[in-house]
Order: sequence, then structure tokens, then C-alpha cells
Amino acid sequence: MNKYGNEKKVVNGIKFDSKLEAKRYIQLKLLQRAGEIKNLRTQAEFVLQPSYKKNGKTIRAIKYVADFVYYDVKKDKVIVEDTKGFKNDVYKLKKKIFEYKYPDLEIKEITKYDI
Repeated sequence: MNKYGNEKKVVNGIKFDSKLEAKRYIQLKLLQRAGEIKNLRTQAEFVLQPSYKKNGKTIRAIKYVADFVYYDVKKDKVIVEDTKGFKNDVYKLKKKIFEYKYPDLEIKEITKYDI
């Protein structure tokens, strides 16, 4: 278990950070098999700020890693999903930067009440 009480789970050889994330993956795989979504990806990275050099030191890029990204056939758009049991301050800040940097995308938050 991690500091938020999540228990890691492995499905189809993929390690998920929580049971909620693993359960959502199974649902999305079923939707993909049914043709409702396509191009399902896990742990998709989005660069919020590229790396740079300052005073001879390289400062690492800031990235947001989405739990899932897929194309919703009915809505005709790309969906970025994050399963959330708890929204910490880092997540809230990265979400704001993400929405500014990628205005055509939005993060769909999935909680235990959605599954």
C-alpha cells in the first residue's frame, strides 16, 4: 500500500497504482472491444514544461502522466482520464497547467462512484 492507502494491482501484465485504476482499465478494454473507443493507451505522458538549463544545471521537464488516453468514437474526440481517490495539491496544479497548455483536451476524473 502507498501513502494514500491504494493497493497496486496487475492486469494483463500491466501494473496499476490502485484497484480503481485496474477496474477502469478492464472497463475501457471492454469498450474498445465493442468498438465504442479506440487507441487506448495507459500512462500517457504530456509535457507541461520542457527541461531547460540554468547556471549550468539541467532542470528536468515537468510532465503530467494520464492514467488513460483514448479516442471516443461517439463523441469524436480524444479523452484523457485520470482515476482519482484523492486530489493532492500537485495533481491540482498539474491539471491547471495541462488545461492551459492543451486547451483542446480536458481531464476526465473517474472516482469510485463512477465505476
